[in-house]
Amino acid sequence: MINIEVTKGASENNLSVLRRFQKRVQGAGILNRVRGNRYTERIKSENVKKAKTLAHLKKKEVTAELVKLGKIQEVTKFTKRKR
Repeated sequence: MINIEVTKGASENNLSVLRRFQKRVQGAGILNRVRGNRYTERIKSENVKKAKTLAHLKKKEVTAELVKLGKIQEVTKFTKRKR
């Protein structure tokens, strides 16, 4: 964590102190790092990955069984488009 500190001089006005603070924040790259992390996802744990894989395999198995029994039609991933 980077803390940026700016002290006001005796004859310095508030706008120049604020401008100096903004320059230091920009130079440290704090905002770029925070904005870069805004939309990143956490890395999934091994248990979550395994549970998701097992659920996917179970669903695939159930679907295959229903197709064999004729209760649902086989779903193709790619369909032909009408032109």
